[in-house]
Amino acid sequence: MSAFDFDAAVTAPFRMQPGLRRLAEGRRTLHGLDPDSAAFAEKLAVLQRHADAALPSVAGFDTRPAWQALAREAETQAPGVFAADDTGLTASRLGCRVAWDGLQVTHQPGAHAAALACVQALPVPQRVAGLLSLALHEDFAVVDAASTALQALAVCLPSHWAPADKIGRPFAAVHAPVADNATLLAAAQALMQLVCRPPRWERFVWNVTAHPHHDQHPQRHARRDWPLDAAALIDAAHWRTEHQSFIPLPGRRQAVFTIHVEVQPLAVAIGTPARAAALHAALASMSDAVLAYRHLAAARPALLAWLAARAAG
Repeated sequence: MSAFDFDAAVTAPFRMQPGLRRLAEGRRTLHGLDPDSAAFAEKLAVLQRHADAALPSVAGFDTRPAWQALAREAETQAPGVFAADDTGLTASRLGCRVAWDGLQVTHQPGAHAAALACVQALPVPQRVAGLLSLALHEDFAVVDAASTALQALAVCLPSHWAPADKIGRPFAAVHAPVADNATLLAAAQALMQLVCRPPRWERFVWNVTAHPHHDQHPQRHARRDWPLDAAALIDAAHWRTEHQSFIPLPGRRQAVFTIHVEVQPLAVAIGTPARAAALHAALASMSDAVLAYRHLAAARPALLAWLAARAAG
């Protein structure tokens, strides 16, 4: 089942805003990653070739409390994915264990060979984050309430942003490129204070893109131009969503930010007249700045025509 709440997220008029809501009791925000899935293959490739770009952290920052909190939450939400104790973390499905200090990597019979080799090849400080990334579908970041800065990242599947460019930077600097961002930036300090203490919060992000993959790092995957032909454009269009949530560490005034990415062909995702009508209204109400930021200006006329036809049944 998709982690994305379409009805809550796709609204009109479209506005760039925090969009936080309280996380409902029992709602899952962490999911075990299927080793046979496309997302796993993409994460593995990133960690094999671009680990420093995916797993940056601020020099001297102690990631252990955040990663331990994440593992404990995963044990509750996704039983069987992890077994964690005082000494280390075992990814049960991958048959791989890493000590919390990263110094020791061990494996069980039948371990996933490629995942094990990948984790062993990582620098010691990155091994726990690497194993978390391969065992869970989500990407992660550690945010600090006082500075509003990103202290550590485990982001293999970014959406046209480079994690290494964001590490150590405050919320306002991280979100400076976002279009129509005045409301978002004005709320920066209050937002970080809010998400770093209970209760838990979530938000949803979506876009229509010509890129069919989960990993959209700008230095690995240039933006794709939209086809000029309307039918070809619709065939190329994909629905990319993110379910974002926060796991607070109130004693440390930090939170683990989780990002669950899903990508589907647009024609599959927008399968009912009601969804087509809702997306048409949202897309039609986007400002020119937002259309440019989301690389949708050239595609909007064809998308709106297709959505209108689908909304009409």
